[in-house]
Amino acid sequence: MCQLLGMNCNVPTDICFSFGGFRARGGLTDHHRDGWGIAFFEGRGARVFLDPCASALSPVAELVHRYPIRSLNVIAHIRKATQGEVRLENTHPFQRELWGRYWIFAHNGNLRAYQPALSGRFLPVGSTDSELAFCHILDRLALRFPDTAPPPRALHAALRELATEIGGRGEFNFLLSDGERLFAHCSSRLSYVIRKSPFPVAHLADEDLTLDFNRVTTPDDRVAVIATLPLTDNEQWQAIEPGTLQAFHLGAPEDLGETATTAAAVGCGLSPIA
Repeated sequence: MCQLLGMNCNVPTDICFSFGGFRARGGLTDHHRDGWGIAFFEGRGARVFLDPCASALSPVAELVHRYPIRSLNVIAHIRKATQGEVRLENTHPFQRELWGRYWIFAHNGNLRAYQPALSGRFLPVGSTDSELAFCHILDRLALRFPDTAPPPRALHAALRELATEIGGRGEFNFLLSDGERLFAHCSSRLSYVIRKSPFPVAHLADEDLTLDFNRVTTPDDRVAVIATLPLTDNEQWQAIEPGTLQAFHLGAPEDLGETATTAAAVGCGLSPIA
């Protein structure tokens, strides 16, 4: 099972603390050794790092861990290959442009007998079911909303419908972001924690490291961290109900209408907070 990590904030924030525990799951505290990647949104741009080797041993991961890149939205992935060889082009997260914005996508699960028809606008480069699903999602969104991005509620409804459709083919946990919002779809297992004032003293589950966020934040900072499995062992993580598409905006869950799918449960501030 692959591992997902996401972050959504109300001020640009670095993810060094959470990533330190997360990367250990790629070959040290867990067996996901088939590549890793992370994407940071910076304004309208996206900074993406990919490496088809174990994150616990990757010099690129070490660079990211020690480089406090601050972002409003981050998506990271540690891969355990189910479809597609262990190669750079099959390493998540994947990136495409739609409506003049970059979109970032990472998937955990396995889609069986999944061969959707594509228009040709978005095509996979690698051979994973994950990248194919990403292209399918963007393809359908572009056909439904050909000119501009829809309002958030309409976008959420369309994504919920697509998650239901694709989720019928197998396990389909995913993180998706356009730099404004982060969408998290839970098919089987996904949790989140909201960090806000008064901030916790958090301890990583995969590394003996503790951080007092009160020392490195302001009272107005707020961060949502989403992960396949909780990254800390002394915070109250909230499980996302299987079959749910949850939006996060400005560091908090956002109510964009009905969140549950019918798919099977198959700023100016700078803050180092996550």
